[in-house]
Amino acid sequence: MSIYLVQPNKFIPAVAEKLKEFPSIKPPEGSKYWKTARFKELAPLDSENFWYIRCASLLRKLRKFGPIGVNRLCKHYGGRERKKKGKNKSAKASGKIIRVALQQLEDANLVYHVEREGRRCTPEGISLLERTAYEIIRNKK
Repeated sequence: MSIYLVQPNKFIPAVAEKLKEFPSIKPPEGSKYWKTARFKELAPLDSENFWYIRCASLLRKLRKFGPIGVNRLCKHYGGRERKKKGKNKSAKASGKIIRVALQQLEDANLVYHVEREGRRCTPEGISLLERTAYEIIRNKK
């Protein structure tokens, strides 16, 4: 089964529930008060599950887009910022949240770092994603 066959709005929460079982993946202290980007006004409303959902989303993006670095992931999670009059400007997301989440995924042996390329999914991470996609498709039928 492939992650491409499952809709992300069903896939990411299912992977997030499985990531809660890993002892190395846990929200840092104070993360429920962190904004996810400078253009945001508030922290995420679902602060208990936010960290696991972001880790699951990162794992999916790493599998889908291959070796990818923190800077490009900041662009993926960024948005539009409107300060005053004129056009909207694009703004990046918080790099620390992404970096710490990737480090925790590395400690869980789901991601590994390739020098000068970025990060990739390990076979264990790919297996976790594929098993979850298979379960979602099997339960749908």
